[in-house]
Amino acid sequence: MEVRDSVGNLLADGDSVTLVKDLKVKGAGQTLKRGTVIKSIRLTGDDQEIDCRYEGIKGLVLRAEFVRKS
Repeated sequence: MEVRDSVGNLLADGDSVTLVKDLKVKGAGQTLKRGTVIKSIRLTGDDQEIDCRYEGIKGLVLRAEFVRKS
């Protein structure tokens, strides 16, 4: 299974990614701004979803189309 970011770079476990769009986080009452760096991602079984952590948000799952590899 290959997971690719918004510009086509191949993603792997432990990579850092940058958001390319402002994203509202359901249930957290927060908005993650464009340019936010997310460190140490984990790939899931889905080819378009990545699991990650951000300050105060556990269990955050992002779509690969909204990030690019740092």
